[in-house]
Amino acid sequence: MAISLSHVFYEFVTLFVILDPVATIPIFLLVTNGLDRRQSLWVAAYALGVAFLVLLFFIIGGQLLLDALRIPVPSFQLAGSLVLLLFGLKMVLGKITEEAASLPSGATLLERAVYPLAIPCIAGPGSMLTVVVLTDANVRTMAEQATTTGVLLLCLAGFFLLYAFASLIFRVLGRSGSEIVSRVFGLILASIAVNGLIIAIKLSFALPK
Repeated sequence: MAISLSHVFYEFVTLFVILDPVATIPIFLLVTNGLDRRQSLWVAAYALGVAFLVLLFFIIGGQLLLDALRIPVPSFQLAGSLVLLLFGLKMVLGKITEEAASLPSGATLLERAVYPLAIPCIAGPGSMLTVVVLTDANVRTMAEQATTTGVLLLCLAGFFLLYAFASLIFRVLGRSGSEIVSRVFGLILASIAVNGLIIAIKLSFALPK
Protein backbone atom coordinates (compact mmCIF):
# COMPACT_ATOMS: atom_id res chain seq x y z
CA MET A 1 0.00 0.00 0.00
CA ALA A 2 1.39 3.40 -0.98
CA ILE A 3 2.10 5.87 1.80
CA SER A 4 0.51 9.25 1.09
CA LEU A 5 2.26 12.58 1.57
CA SER A 6 -0.56 13.66 3.87
CA HIS A 7 0.20 10.68 6.13
CA VAL A 8 3.91 11.57 6.21
CA PHE A 9 3.05 15.21 6.92
CA TYR A 10 0.70 14.17 9.72
CA GLU A 11 3.41 12.06 11.36
CA PHE A 12 5.99 14.84 10.94
CA VAL A 13 3.74 17.43 12.58
CA THR A 14 2.75 15.01 15.34
CA LEU A 15 6.35 14.08 16.18
CA PHE A 16 7.59 17.65 15.83
CA VAL A 17 4.98 18.95 18.27
CA ILE A 18 5.53 16.12 20.77
CA LEU A 19 9.33 16.39 20.55
CA ASP A 20 8.90 20.15 21.00
CA PRO A 21 12.31 21.44 19.79
CA VAL A 22 11.71 25.11 20.64
CA ALA A 23 11.02 24.32 24.28
CA THR A 24 14.32 22.41 24.56
CA ILE A 25 16.45 25.33 23.35
CA PRO A 26 16.66 26.94 26.82
CA ILE A 27 17.70 23.56 28.24
CA PHE A 28 20.35 23.16 25.52
CA LEU A 29 21.73 26.64 26.25
CA LEU A 30 21.91 25.86 29.96
CA VAL A 31 23.70 22.51 29.60
CA THR A 32 26.18 24.00 27.12
CA ASN A 33 26.86 27.11 29.19
CA GLY A 34 30.61 27.86 29.16
CA LEU A 35 31.35 25.59 26.17
CA ASP A 36 32.67 26.76 22.81
CA ARG A 37 30.62 26.30 19.63
CA ARG A 38 32.31 23.02 18.64
CA GLN A 39 31.71 21.45 22.06
CA SER A 40 28.12 22.69 22.06
CA LEU A 41 27.48 21.01 18.71
CA TRP A 42 28.95 17.77 20.07
CA VAL A 43 26.56 17.98 23.01
CA ALA A 44 23.71 18.43 20.51
CA ALA A 45 24.90 15.44 18.46
CA TYR A 46 25.24 13.23 21.55
CA ALA A 47 21.81 14.23 22.85
CA LEU A 48 20.08 13.60 19.54
CA GLY A 49 21.94 10.30 19.07
CA VAL A 50 20.92 9.05 22.52
CA ALA A 51 17.33 10.21 21.97
CA PHE A 52 17.17 8.47 18.59
CA LEU A 53 18.47 5.17 20.03
CA VAL A 54 15.93 5.29 22.86
CA LEU A 55 13.06 6.02 20.48
CA LEU A 56 14.31 3.44 17.97
CA PHE A 57 14.15 0.84 20.75
CA PHE A 58 10.49 1.72 21.26
CA ILE A 59 9.84 1.67 17.50
CA ILE A 60 11.35 -1.81 17.17
CA GLY A 61 10.49 -3.42 20.48
CA GLY A 62 7.95 -1.20 22.18
CA GLN A 63 4.91 -3.17 21.03
CA LEU A 64 6.64 -6.50 21.73
CA LEU A 65 7.56 -5.31 25.22
CA LEU A 66 4.01 -4.25 25.94
CA ASP A 67 2.65 -7.55 24.63
CA ALA A 68 5.18 -9.55 26.68
CA LEU A 69 4.21 -7.68 29.84
CA ARG A 70 0.52 -7.86 28.87
CA ILE A 71 0.21 -4.08 29.06
CA PRO A 72 -2.47 -2.73 26.70
CA VAL A 73 -1.60 0.39 24.71
CA PRO A 74 -4.28 2.47 26.52
CA SER A 75 -2.61 1.68 29.86
CA PHE A 76 0.79 2.67 28.48
CA GLN A 77 -0.80 5.81 27.06
CA LEU A 78 -2.34 6.60 30.44
CA ALA A 79 0.98 6.18 32.26
CA GLY A 80 2.87 8.12 29.59
CA SER A 81 0.34 10.94 29.67
CA LEU A 82 0.64 11.20 33.46
CA VAL A 83 4.43 11.48 33.23
CA LEU A 84 4.11 13.95 30.34
CA LEU A 85 1.70 16.02 32.43
CA LEU A 86 4.18 16.14 35.31
CA PHE A 87 6.98 17.09 32.91
CA GLY A 88 4.85 19.82 31.33
CA LEU A 89 4.02 21.21 34.76
CA LYS A 90 7.72 21.22 35.67
CA MET A 91 8.40 23.24 32.52
CA VAL A 92 5.62 25.68 33.39
CA LEU A 93 7.04 26.11 36.89
CA GLY A 94 10.63 26.47 35.63
CA LYS A 95 11.88 23.33 37.43
CA ILE A 96 13.49 21.80 34.34
CA THR A 97 15.74 24.82 33.79
CA GLU A 98 16.77 24.63 37.44
CA GLU A 99 17.80 20.98 37.01
CA ALA A 100 19.79 21.81 33.87
CA ALA A 101 21.53 24.70 35.62
CA SER A 102 22.57 22.41 38.49
CA LEU A 103 24.93 20.34 36.30
CA PRO A 104 28.48 20.28 37.75
CA SER A 105 31.03 22.39 35.89
CA GLY A 106 33.22 19.32 35.30
CA ALA A 107 30.50 17.28 33.60
CA THR A 108 31.55 15.58 30.36
CA LEU A 109 29.89 16.41 27.05
CA LEU A 110 27.97 13.11 27.14
CA GLU A 111 26.80 13.75 30.70
CA ARG A 112 25.58 17.19 29.68
CA ALA A 113 23.78 15.64 26.71
CA VAL A 114 21.98 12.76 28.42
CA TYR A 115 20.04 14.42 31.25
CA PRO A 116 17.83 16.37 31.09
CA LEU A 117 18.33 17.19 27.38
CA ALA A 118 18.17 13.77 25.65
CA ILE A 119 16.01 12.23 28.36
CA PRO A 120 13.37 13.37 29.16
CA CYS A 121 13.35 16.62 27.12
CA ILE A 122 13.70 15.00 23.68
CA ALA A 123 13.03 11.29 24.26
CA GLY A 124 10.38 11.76 26.89
CA PRO A 125 7.29 9.70 27.76
CA GLY A 126 5.22 11.58 25.21
CA SER A 127 7.57 10.83 22.31
CA MET A 128 8.04 7.21 23.45
CA LEU A 129 4.29 6.73 23.54
CA THR A 130 3.85 8.46 20.18
CA VAL A 131 6.35 6.26 18.31
CA VAL A 132 4.82 3.13 19.83
CA VAL A 133 1.34 4.19 18.66
CA LEU A 134 2.56 5.31 15.21
CA THR A 135 4.41 2.00 14.67
CA ASP A 136 1.86 -0.36 16.23
CA ALA A 137 2.66 -3.68 14.54
CA ASN A 138 -0.98 -4.72 14.81
CA VAL A 139 -2.15 -2.00 12.42
CA ARG A 140 1.03 -0.66 10.74
CA THR A 141 2.99 -2.26 7.92
CA MET A 142 6.79 -2.51 7.85
CA ALA A 143 6.87 0.24 5.22
CA GLU A 144 4.85 2.54 7.48
CA GLN A 145 7.13 1.77 10.41
CA ALA A 146 10.19 2.55 8.29
CA THR A 147 8.53 5.79 7.18
CA THR A 148 7.94 6.78 10.80
CA THR A 149 11.62 6.11 11.56
CA GLY A 150 12.63 8.31 8.63
CA VAL A 151 10.27 11.07 9.78
CA LEU A 152 11.80 10.83 13.26
CA LEU A 153 15.29 11.27 11.79
CA LEU A 154 14.07 14.28 9.82
CA CYS A 155 12.66 15.84 13.00
CA LEU A 156 15.91 15.25 14.88
CA ALA A 157 17.87 16.80 12.00
CA GLY A 158 15.67 19.86 12.48
CA PHE A 159 16.64 19.81 16.15
CA PHE A 160 20.33 19.94 15.23
CA LEU A 161 19.79 22.94 12.97
CA LEU A 162 17.92 24.75 15.74
CA TYR A 163 20.66 23.96 18.24
CA ALA A 164 23.30 25.16 15.78
CA PHE A 165 21.56 28.55 15.75
CA ALA A 166 20.47 28.41 19.39
CA SER A 167 22.75 31.25 20.48
CA LEU A 168 21.27 33.49 17.76
CA ILE A 169 17.73 32.51 18.76
CA PHE A 170 18.61 33.21 22.39
CA ARG A 171 19.92 36.67 21.48
CA VAL A 172 16.68 37.42 19.64
CA LEU A 173 14.42 36.13 22.40
CA GLY A 174 16.60 36.97 25.37
CA ARG A 175 16.56 35.01 28.62
CA SER A 176 13.10 36.28 29.53
CA GLY A 177 11.75 35.43 26.08
CA SER A 178 13.25 31.94 26.24
CA GLU A 179 11.71 31.39 29.66
CA ILE A 180 8.32 32.52 28.35
CA VAL A 181 8.58 30.19 25.32
CA SER A 182 9.60 27.28 27.55
CA ARG A 183 6.68 27.84 29.91
CA VAL A 184 4.18 28.28 27.07
CA PHE A 185 5.31 25.04 25.46
CA GLY A 186 5.16 23.40 28.88
CA LEU A 187 1.52 24.44 29.06
CA ILE A 188 0.95 23.02 25.56
CA LEU A 189 2.57 19.74 26.63
CA ALA A 190 0.40 19.64 29.73
CA SER A 191 -2.67 20.19 27.53
CA ILE A 192 -1.58 17.38 25.19
CA ALA A 193 -1.07 15.16 28.24
CA VAL A 194 -4.55 15.89 29.59
CA ASN A 195 -6.03 15.09 26.19
CA GLY A 196 -4.04 11.85 26.16
CA LEU A 197 -5.36 10.99 29.62
CA ILE A 198 -8.94 11.52 28.49
CA ILE A 199 -8.44 9.36 25.37
CA ALA A 200 -6.68 6.61 27.36
CA ILE A 201 -9.47 6.53 29.97
CA LYS A 202 -12.11 6.32 27.25
CA LEU A 203 -10.23 3.50 25.51
CA SER A 204 -9.65 1.64 28.78
CA PHE A 205 -13.32 1.69 29.71
CA ALA A 206 -14.68 1.44 26.16
CA LEU A 207 -16.39 4.79 26.46
CA PRO A 208 -17.60 6.65 23.35
CA LYS A 209 -15.11 9.18 21.96
